[in-house]
Amino acid sequence: MPKIEWHDLPRAVRHHLYLRGIERGLTAEDLARLEQWKRSNPDVPEGLWYKDFGSFKLCGEGRYPKTFLLRGQIAQGQKID
Repeated sequence: MPKIEWHDLPRAVRHHLYLRGIERGLTAEDLARLEQWKRSNPDVPEGLWYKDFGSFKLCGEGRYPKTFLLRGQIAQGQKID
């Protein structure tokens, strides 16, 4: 399983995540939980996946995070812990 990649994200993906974070109203607490999870250097599946943080979801594909969803929005792919 690949490790999630944060440092070498393509510019367009980084910009999309930034805009979605603002649009979805991620709070400082949300970002702190995301940062704590990122620091654990998690494994992610090769295909579509999502991590549910309760107030938001992080969705990705392979090693790259792709977008944020709100709590009630349906994510595709494998749910990861």
